[in-house]
Amino acid sequence: MTLREIDVHSIPEHAHLLDVRELDEWRAGHAPEAQHIPLMELQARVGEVPQGQPVYVICRVGGRSAQATAWLNHVGWDAVNVGGGMQSWAAAGKPMTSESGHPPYVA
Repeated sequence: MTLREIDVHSIPEHAHLLDVRELDEWRAGHAPEAQHIPLMELQARVGEVPQGQPVYVICRVGGRSAQATAWLNHVGWDAVNVGGGMQSWAAAGKPMTSESGHPPYVA
């Protein structure tokens, strides 16, 4: 099965976005509506990821999200990798928020 990948500009409105970066990266800056499950916790927490709809998986540049996407698809989810990750998200001027009290950025 070929890994599906999408550009940040092509993510549908109201799509479910799953951020698999580490907690410090998440706190620095993330998409406001994203769900956060670090890659190393994904297998244990996969039940928190909705099924029956595409899940768009994002990380910093696309490597960890590609791993998560491949695994999610293997175990029955409909997952799509977000190419370029949060670096592309930020470069595209997409909305971001932080948990640190500072302006959001991609760590």
